[in-house]
Amino acid sequence: MSWLPLSSSGDGSRFTQELLDRLRGWAQDHLTQPLDVIGREGPVCPYVGPSLRRDLTWVGRVAGAQPWSPYVRLVLADALELFPTLPPDTGGSTVLRCLVTALPDLHDYSLIDDLHDELKSEFVEQGLMLGQFYPGCTQPGLWNKDYHPLDAPIPMLVVRTMMATDFPFLLSRPEWMSAYVRKFAPSLPAHVRSVVVDRLIASNGAEVPEYHLDGPPVPQKVGAGRRQR
Repeated sequence: MSWLPLSSSGDGSRFTQELLDRLRGWAQDHLTQPLDVIGREGPVCPYVGPSLRRDLTWVGRVAGAQPWSPYVRLVLADALELFPTLPPDTGGSTVLRCLVTALPDLHDYSLIDDLHDELKSEFVEQGLMLGQFYPGCTQPGLWNKDYHPLDAPIPMLVVRTMMATDFPFLLSRPEWMSAYVRKFAPSLPAHVRSVVVDRLIASNGAEVPEYHLDGPPVPQKVGAGRRQR
């Protein structure tokens, strides 16, 4: 399995080039543009534009309407190993790197959700995020729950660097919070540190603050392969 720069032209098969063209068009026409329904100012994803300009997005294609799940799992294991080696290895642009594994012929999107649920912890442990995108994905946005940012024209699993702003996506699992703290503890704002600590040490049924994008915290009840190329 190989990943090509999104900017590639004529370096792969006709099917791969069609995929690159579709993804590039979606990124330029949608992800880099403002959208009122998001609930905040700025483009849909503020990092896509700079990533495109620096040519730091790579795309791989898994063919077939019903790809073999163990094979896709091996591809993602390769992606996890490959990502830290992508250029640049130093400087601020490292956060703009993005590795896309697209499954453009896939019909059953449950494969995307299943692999995301199974493998996300392995990526988070390495300070990375694994995102699931496909047509009709209903995961809500942070600023507007009626907006679905992962609803994409092509099914794909996307690897990127974990950001400090990923905090709300990592609250649900203690091991994700631990990985987040290891990466960002020195620079966390006080109110975020408070929520993180309370989540990590809370016993079953304890009152811990719920995280809000704006406004003060509110107490909330909580409950307790082999590689292939």
